[in-house]
Amino acid sequence: MSATITVRHGETQVDLDAGATAIQALKALDAIRGQIVAALVDGAEWDLDRPVPDGAEVAGLYADTDQGRAVLRHSTAHLMAQAVTDLFPGAKWAIGPPIEDGFYYDFEVARPFTPEDLDAIEARMHELAKQRQAYVREEVAREDALAEFAEQPYKLEIISLVDEGKIVSAVDVAADGEDGAAGAPTFTVYRNVRPDGEVAWSDLCRGPHVPSTERIPAFKLLRSAGAYWRGREDQPMLQRIYGTAWESKKALTSHLEMLAEARKRDHRKLGRELELTHHPDELGPGLSIFLPNGAIVRQQMEDWIRAETLKRGYQPVYTPHIAKEDLWQISGHLENYAELMYPGMDLDDGERSSSEHANRRGAAYRLKPMNCPFHILAFTSRTRSYREMPIRISELGTVYRYERSGVVNGMLRARGFTQDDSHIFCRDDQVVDEVYDCVQFARDLYEAFGLGEPSRVAISTRPEKSLPGNDEGWDAAEQALIQAVERTGLPYETDPGEGAFYGPKIDIHARDAIGREWQLTTVQIDFNLPERFDVSYIGQDGAKHRPYMVHRALFGSIERFFSVMVESFNGAFPTWLAPQQVRVVPVAAEFDGYATSVADALRAREVRVEVDVSDGTLGAKVRDAQTSKVPFTLVVGGSEAESGTVSIRRYGTDKQRKDVPLDDFVTEVVAEIAERRANAPG
Repeated sequence: MSATITVRHGETQVDLDAGATAIQALKALDAIRGQIVAALVDGAEWDLDRPVPDGAEVAGLYADTDQGRAVLRHSTAHLMAQAVTDLFPGAKWAIGPPIEDGFYYDFEVARPFTPEDLDAIEARMHELAKQRQAYVREEVAREDALAEFAEQPYKLEIISLVDEGKIVSAVDVAADGEDGAAGAPTFTVYRNVRPDGEVAWSDLCRGPHVPSTERIPAFKLLRSAGAYWRGREDQPMLQRIYGTAWESKKALTSHLEMLAEARKRDHRKLGRELELTHHPDELGPGLSIFLPNGAIVRQQMEDWIRAETLKRGYQPVYTPHIAKEDLWQISGHLENYAELMYPGMDLDDGERSSSEHANRRGAAYRLKPMNCPFHILAFTSRTRSYREMPIRISELGTVYRYERSGVVNGMLRARGFTQDDSHIFCRDDQVVDEVYDCVQFARDLYEAFGLGEPSRVAISTRPEKSLPGNDEGWDAAEQALIQAVERTGLPYETDPGEGAFYGPKIDIHARDAIGREWQLTTVQIDFNLPERFDVSYIGQDGAKHRPYMVHRALFGSIERFFSVMVESFNGAFPTWLAPQQVRVVPVAAEFDGYATSVADALRAREVRVEVDVSDGTLGAKVRDAQTSKVPFTLVVGGSEAESGTVSIRRYGTDKQRKDVPLDDFVTEVVAEIAERRANAPG
């Protein structure tokens, strides 16, 4: 009698011959409900044609889910790499992971890719896909992997990084077992195999993949760019090709239409056109200037958050932009965050840092990458009592992080930015309430700025690289986050290992007007920094007690949230945020006086208004106001001057309201501003 195994799906259980694959198990369990790309076996992603172990829980992984699309996109990345190596003999390939909404692969080739190259590569991909090549998984010993990829330097480096313990789990390599007595890791290789059994292309890869290339329904190559190997500027510059893949041609078309709309809304493009921001080369990547129009919008954002934090019991502080390196040694940033900090500075004031990192000239002071240590110093400026707790400290604090040039993205991922940063020092019996209040605060902010309810809430747990601390502390902090989020009634997910190095966190996302999701708000619980700085308060028993520290930034950063607003509203800000709320256009110069009196009446009620007294036709002036996306354009001439009225054109509509009494309009626009109506972004 042949050996059998048992597999399960929910309450259903069946027995199968030993060696049964995931797809055979799913069919036997009657557990296929859609376009399947892979399986989940005891929660782990699994190739459909890979045998499953005895007793396994088996579920399908579907193409129209985020996890399923990642499998689909990773498979498409391998198809693209094969096409590149076919068309560019001698090309070396590095890594090719799935990313949000797509994938990329890095190559070392003789010259940068051109748009024509991408067209040719995509055409070749379609040819290869029609060949119905199978994705075949194989585990190989280290020495065999070294031999197979002897002409691929980046693969050899990945193998060496595994040897050194610097890669323990990555999308492109897996050390899945021990190679017999040698004790060496076994590497997983995926091969693109033609129907006749010929291996067409191979790569180190964790997988899983779709069964064959014919199971990739729709893809598109998007662009190419330079990218340093491993993101380090001291490493070779490679050529990266970005693409996207979807579960259907309809889904691909919808995504491409969204990308086209996103290009129209790019905050850098609109920033130039509407004179909101300036990104001169002299500043370098990731640094921006807010021009007057953009500065007004930013000021409204800052005024909103300042007023709300005061109403909610926060205490404002201002802190410096630099500090002695000792501070960053105590906080753990030099140990865990140094790669994102700017180099040290010697201010030549006779003071030297005592830290072990200051054994060279110019390492006494550092620009701050975070505000938290400064807020700790504000808290410890005097003895605190349990009666004062919680103490909520807030600041619009500018920080500086050395993001690699390859990841800098305008103001969405910047090197210098301002956070609406707050740190709450509280007793252990208060921490859940404080986190709950932070999440509710974020919901109020999203509502005020037209984003609606959060689209995703994720609790991120302890990362691999974290401050040393007891497991109980991490577990307690994670449980407090869960309790707080559950109290809000918002659904949430868990992102394992994505917490900050000093504590677990909540990341809150929102969707913009065209459906893109943005991670904005962060709320973190920290028990490590209070320990490192020996922070305490005097308890009811007269003894010292260690507080919890809750970090929170609701906008995330002013620059990032501003950019999301620019793109979501397509530059057409709601009236309360608009840099210019009303423009008055006289039909002829003889009515400039009345136009000025209209503007004066609005300015008296603190409405931002300008009068267009430039040369040009009435039609050109009205078009300019519309192009500038001013919420209200008031046209005034003889009839309006005589009757004390205005003719109103609202941005985004072709309708004109005539003979509206000026006082009525002033009352109307002031009320709209006061209500801070966000309107529907778009």
